[in-house]
Amino acid sequence: MAATILTLDALAPALPPAAVLFGLDLGTKTIGVGLSDLSRRFASPLTTIIRKKFTADAEALAALIAEHRPAALVIGLPLNMDGSEGPRAQATRAFIRNLAPRLDLPVVFWDERLSTVAVTRTLIEADTSRKKRAGLVDKMAAAFILQGALDRLRRIAEDARDAEEDAASARDDQSFGQT
Repeated sequence: MAATILTLDALAPALPPAAVLFGLDLGTKTIGVGLSDLSRRFASPLTTIIRKKFTADAEALAALIAEHRPAALVIGLPLNMDGSEGPRAQATRAFIRNLAPRLDLPVVFWDERLSTVAVTRTLIEADTSRKKRAGLVDKMAAAFILQGALDRLRRIAEDARDAEEDAASARDDQSFGQT
């Protein structure tokens, strides 16, 4: 049992037709968790894990995985604005490397630049108090990260359908020309 790290393009064809995905926003003090619906159209905030030590964090994630049975994990990767990986991205990769032997799920890293900023701005615009925002930001950021991946998965599926239709149309054109 060990997690496999994939790209979203590699994950897409391997997913079952109806299964949820988890989104994770890994911070130094918390882990935000988001959950998709079975059709993988919408992401919702699920919970926030208060980080303690790695073993406790891994056990908390394992309990959520056992309860919700996601088909894969989408982990926010905090890239620098220029796209390079800094210390936070390296810490995220290290966490997943340590977690991987405990998982039997595919893992996808997803660019999370500005996700917390976007969520915080949304909560401020909704006139959410600072205290309430603190309890919502991490799990909402996880849902925001996951929603980005879900939207990309939908585009991958649409592109695959378009390619199949084009191939079928080309075959039909060839068949028509041969009669």
